[in-house]
Amino acid sequence: MFFHLTGHRDFAMAGLWDRWEQRGELLDTCTIITTNASAKAAAYHHRMPALLTLDGAEEWLDPASSESRLLELLSPYELPNLECYEVSKLVNTPANDSESCITPARSGEGSEELSLWDA
Repeated sequence: MFFHLTGHRDFAMAGLWDRWEQRGELLDTCTIITTNASAKAAAYHHRMPALLTLDGAEEWLDPASSESRLLELLSPYELPNLECYEVSKLVNTPANDSESCITPARSGEGSEELSLWDA
């Protein structure tokens, strides 16, 4: 499935980044924060990345943002501009790095992949 905003507008995902040392080696680590699925995403999985509008991303990165406001930003993305459609199996291979990965699947082309989302 390809999830995107209407018009392919920019958005952000909430995440955490840290740099730490282990056995003398500096490690840069990051993670994407997930939340409960929105009504639209719930048809495919029970979790989704915590999507942020661009204003929300500014708040997320602002050290002055309150903890309560940051927690509010981690709610499911329920705005009507979230769209999705099925894509082909090309997306399952990292070597396939092209726009073909987000081309809508032809009838039945990607349907067998949906079983991967079953909980």
